[in-house]
Amino acid sequence: MSALRLLWVPVLLGLTHAWLCNGACVEVDSDTEAVTGHGFKMSCISCKMRGEVPASATVDWWFMAKGESEFSHIYSYADMTGYIMDDRFDERLAWNGSKKTEDVQDGSIYILNVTFNDTGTYRCFFDRILVFTNYEHRTNATKFINLNVVGKATRGMASILSEIMMYVSIIGLQLWLVVEMVYCYRKIAAAGEEALRESE
Repeated sequence: MSALRLLWVPVLLGLTHAWLCNGACVEVDSDTEAVTGHGFKMSCISCKMRGEVPASATVDWWFMAKGESEFSHIYSYADMTGYIMDDRFDERLAWNGSKKTEDVQDGSIYILNVTFNDTGTYRCFFDRILVFTNYEHRTNATKFINLNVVGKATRGMASILSEIMMYVSIIGLQLWLVVEMVYCYRKIAAAGEEALRESE
């Protein structure tokens, strides 16, 4: 199993662009294709580089529809409360990030009943304050998501590559097991022949 895990590590890192920032937080890119009439999670994760340092953070989401040239403020999350800022998303946005904490690292939101008008570029902005013993340090992070809305779900390239690599890993593991079996068989056979020679 260790060999299979080693084979999968670079595959998973390559496909998801995940970075381990500390023991409890992993930054993963959001999906970018939504289906009209369905719900869609817009992922936005910003891990603290110092996990042991207390912090608080607010998250703001902005949206620029396809064909537009400016971003509009659509959602704000602060003090463990979310606010919808744009009438186009009234009763269609829900917080899907960190729960019951002001130390927000997952700023994801969920879009209900996706429409074609939701196609465009989304901007997620983290404003974080790190609280040290004698001072506070302010940091921020911005992430962009280009969302495409389709009428019917299509299979993404990442999914196809993931399945291909899965089969390649399985075949590679099987070949490795065959080589190990042949090696062990030859060692056992050689030991048996040596024992026979010594007994004669």
